[in-house]
Parts: sequence; structure tokens; C-alpha cells
Amino acid sequence: MELDLKMLEEAILNQSQDAYVRFYNWSPKCISLGKNQSFEDFYNDLGIDIVRRPTGGRALLHDKELTYCFVSPIKKEQSVIDSYKDISDALILGFKKLGIDLCYAGERSKNLRYCMNISCGADVSYMGKKLIGSAQFRSRGYLLQHGSILYDLDLNLVEKFFKQKVSKESITTLNQINPNLKQNDLIEALKLGFKEKFETS
Repeated sequence: MELDLKMLEEAILNQSQDAYVRFYNWSPKCISLGKNQSFEDFYNDLGIDIVRRPTGGRALLHDKELTYCFVSPIKKEQSVIDSYKDISDALILGFKKLGIDLCYAGERSKNLRYCMNISCGADVSYMGKKLIGSAQFRSRGYLLQHGSILYDLDLNLVEKFFKQKVSKESITTLNQINPNLKQNDLIEALKLGFKEKFETS
């Protein structure tokens, strides 16, 4: 995520008009906090490291997932939700190339600690279940958005760490949708989705 911030800073420094996206995994697993959350509220004795990300939103367990980072200039007078939807559109286009039809999730309670339990209405879902959690940061006319695409979810660990129930009816994973999907195929499809949406090479 430090590299993501550097990518944003370089775009601002060069006044780039391009959009950039990169993908990565996590090892070992850890918790990332939104930029306004307190470390003290998430101290744990489970041996899980905690980091702070530059984007907002709620805490998230990074474990069996693919993370995306997107950086671009902000369109004139574009709201956070509008830019969020543009990025969601790119993700939806990418998954469609794999034969997986995603759509926007409905709004869900914001009075919860775990990111995937919450939806702003522009998050991405599969058959009504949230698959991708995202958060955005803006600086000097540019945006950086992080997103977590779940391969699998350790419900017991999430509930133990966040001290709240996680409904199996509100969250899904790629292993549930297509357990044979290879990561390289997913990344290539998502790249095509972003290129199509943002008309960039």
C-alpha cells in the first residue's frame, strides 16, 4: 500500500492524465484500517498485524483475496460515489469477460466494524451478495481506490477479530462462484475491463 501511495504521488507530480491499476496478494495475512480508524480499537492477541491504509472505509482482513489499486485524475465535479461507480463498472466489465455477471450491491448498515458487512450501494455483488469491498482517498485532483476481491473467507477468524456476526447470506467469494478460476485469468480479464471503461492502454 506504500507503493500505491507512491503511484498516486507520482501521478500528481507528473500531472498524469492516465489511469493506473495494479493487483497484488498479501502474505502474511493482516488487518488494514481506514485512515480515520484507531489502532487501539483493533488491538488483538491473535498474532495478526495491523496496518493503516491511505484510503477510508472500515477495517478489513487481508487474507485469501486479490487486492486492486486504481489511481486516476478526478473528472470535473465528479463525486466520490460517481467515481466509485466508474471503477465498479470496470470491475463488472472484467468479470463479465469470465462469464460472471456482477452488479451493484444494495445499501447495508454502516454501524458495523467489518468492511464486507457494509455496502454504500456502489459496491460490487454477485446475486445480491457482496464480493468486493472498496475505499477511496482523494488528493490534489487525483484519487486512489483500494479494493478487496475475496477468494475465500475465514468466517470464524473474522468474527473472532471483529467481535460481530458475519452473515453467509450477505457475502460471497470467488471460490463459491467458480472454484476453478485461475488468478492470472482473473487479472487479465480485469485489466481488459479497466481498459474498456477508462479507454487507456
